[in-house]
Amino acid sequence: MSRREIREQVFKLLFRAEFYEGEELEEQRRLFFEELGQEDSKDIAYIQNKYEDILRHMAKIDAMVNEVAKGWKTSRMGKVDLTLIRLAVYEMKYEEDVPSGVAINEAVELAKSYGTDDSSSFVNGILAKLV
Repeated sequence: MSRREIREQVFKLLFRAEFYEGEELEEQRRLFFEELGQEDSKDIAYIQNKYEDILRHMAKIDAMVNEVAKGWKTSRMGKVDLTLIRLAVYEMKYEEDVPSGVAINEAVELAKSYGTDDSSSFVNGILAKLV
């Protein structure tokens, strides 16, 4: 898989975390990887590790977003937008090999595919404040 495809898969898996907890979330994770198939175990391991690391940093990521998102706390954001913002913030703050501009651009492109008509500009605006 390309980095873009891997990022999209991480987004899809992370999005499920918005709707499930505990055992249900674990079941959703298992189903996700079952649906994805075992194309390349290296990619699967990378997706899983990144997903788990984002979950570990979620409170810090949300705090950073809440600090800059005037009038839009994470609790009020659309789930697609919030998931994309979390993914991009993680890449910007915790992955040294991903330039901030790339993380923002990729989040905006995914917002165009998965979000509403306003998602790409909303995601871009929030992320631009975090650079």
